[in-house]
Amino acid sequence: MPRPTIVGIGEVLWDMLPGGKQLGGAPANFAYHANALGADGVVVSRVGDDAPGREIRRRLESLGLDVSYIATDPDHPTGRVDVRLDTRGVPDYVICQDAAWDFLQADYRFFDLAGNADAVCFGTLAQRSPVSRDAIRALLRATRPACLRVFDINLRQSYYDRQIIHDLLGVSNVLKLNDAELPVVARLFDLQGEADAVVNSLLDDYPLHVIALTRGPHGSALFARGRTSDHPGFPTEIADTVGAGNAFTAALITGLLNGQDLDRINAFANRLAAYVCSRPGAMPVIPAELVANR
Repeated sequence: MPRPTIVGIGEVLWDMLPGGKQLGGAPANFAYHANALGADGVVVSRVGDDAPGREIRRRLESLGLDVSYIATDPDHPTGRVDVRLDTRGVPDYVICQDAAWDFLQADYRFFDLAGNADAVCFGTLAQRSPVSRDAIRALLRATRPACLRVFDINLRQSYYDRQIIHDLLGVSNVLKLNDAELPVVARLFDLQGEADAVVNSLLDDYPLHVIALTRGPHGSALFARGRTSDHPGFPTEIADTVGAGNAFTAALITGLLNGQDLDRINAFANRLAAYVCSRPGAMPVIPAELVANR
């Protein structure tokens, strides 16, 4: 079977971790893991005309990703995030503003890519700039009806509000969020009840087919109309949790594209996320035997 085309649209940047810099940005992390799972992972983003930007291109290309949709911005620097880890390895992010990816622009090549994509993943962070927001939404409108439009909500600092989330839910058919983000969404939308009730309200109110709720070391739940899947997760020794959620999303989407049932998808997504937590950085090498046993 042909490899599906899976696109991550938005930020690509350097995560400045206590142990040194690591390549990151949720859409880039997602595309990397989708590529490792047998898809053609593509990053749509923008870097500065600087040494960090050129290094990002080299690194992503060496990881097997298509970098031809990463534009160069002559006026703004490559993105950077200062990452602090707590005693459990959970990250806190300080995201520099006016980065090159804030000025992402669409052209005819990007629309061609969107029209051929099997899945496109995006979040709230790259919506903080009206320039990148307009480009991303134009690309989403260019996707085919059968394309999986994956809203990995990824709430960061104050770069989101109710309107942004509402608009993106309206163009999505898959939503991924974690147990810290769900109460924020419930408060913004005045949704009452336990997690299951909030999730079912979102399924009722928006054109979503699947919602993934991740719960850190306690696994995850997948919700579809009339179906649910719960997994307790896999214990692991944590190096850091950066990129684990993006790996989970990549496993979810490749599983959906392959027509797998929710329980099988959920189990493998948790196993992959646990492995990523056991390695430093967001893009560790994924063992072939792990991929083969999904």
